[in-house]
Amino acid sequence: MFKSLWQNYEKKIRNNKNCTLINQQHIVNKYIHEQVVFINGPKVVVIGGGTGLSTMLRGLKKHTSNITAVVTVADDGGGSGSLRQDLGMIPPGDIRNCIVALANTEPIMQQLLQYRFIEGVLKGQCFGNLLLAAMNGISTSFEEAVKKVSDVLAVTGRVLPVTLEDVKLCAKLKNGITICGESKIGEQKKNYGSTIEKVYLMPEQVSPLSDVLDAILEADVVIIGPGSLYTSIMPNLLVKGVNQAIQNSEAFKIHVCNVMTQPGETEGYSAYDHVLAMQQHAHIKPFIDACIVNKQPIPQELLHRYNEDGAQPVHIDKTLFEKNNILLIENNILSVKDGYIRHNTDKLAQVIMGLVKKHNL
Repeated sequence: MFKSLWQNYEKKIRNNKNCTLINQQHIVNKYIHEQVVFINGPKVVVIGGGTGLSTMLRGLKKHTSNITAVVTVADDGGGSGSLRQDLGMIPPGDIRNCIVALANTEPIMQQLLQYRFIEGVLKGQCFGNLLLAAMNGISTSFEEAVKKVSDVLAVTGRVLPVTLEDVKLCAKLKNGITICGESKIGEQKKNYGSTIEKVYLMPEQVSPLSDVLDAILEADVVIIGPGSLYTSIMPNLLVKGVNQAIQNSEAFKIHVCNVMTQPGETEGYSAYDHVLAMQQHAHIKPFIDACIVNKQPIPQELLHRYNEDGAQPVHIDKTLFEKNNILLIENNILSVKDGYIRHNTDKLAQVIMGLVKKHNL
């Protein structure tokens, strides 16, 4: 990673014909300063899965190298689900996304890792998933496979599956129906017309990776979300010991709230409802110190399309945050990519690092 960064500085020097020895020294000193800041950056643990987590990681890796991504392994749909069923391995999809987000590789390599086959027996499968599956086949554990792939791709920080055990996510609906399978939970509303009361793991007593607990306890900052509340975030909080590690950690705990509610999971939820649901599922005392929410207006044509699918902007109820002593951070952190609402990678990272600086973390 440092090699690639230094190559960028060398390129600046070579391309600048008017670069004197003094200017060259200035560039070198700037490089050294940035790397010292980078290496000594805050210890950040991010917890979640899905697109939201990988989006945030792309911004954070520009500010610190001390990043640990704790990723859910409850996925059972798509290409990950197929590999899980066929090879009996941990589903690699969310982990792949985080590895790609933190990787310091050429754009063509990132494009290759995210390439999804469109025909044949591999139709729907992602090349990065196959790479992790192959590495798993020549490693002693999935944990080792993830580390080896991370080393090959010069990943900033590290990516950890929350557990190495085979887990299934189940949801109990408010109408009494129980659904098992992460991929089925998001579809439950149109099939059963109910909302989620709670989610849980099968088996319930699942052991976490020891490095996950250590990372949380040693962290300066723990960030939960963004991502699907019940299918990306909750599976991590339900793993035995993770909740207590969060409770016992002296880290500053931040929740990055989703911009929109999610059909089948969080219809009608406010920002505080997200925090409350996490607190209830983790079975620990209130643990969120700050919540980051978007205040940037959403383009009307995009908002209309989301509304048709049953999604609404997450309501921000300031009084509940004040009442419960949670710092509410409102900022313009919206981005639109390929017609979808996302968090702005760089703006979100800047807001997080602003909190780090403000609280001397």
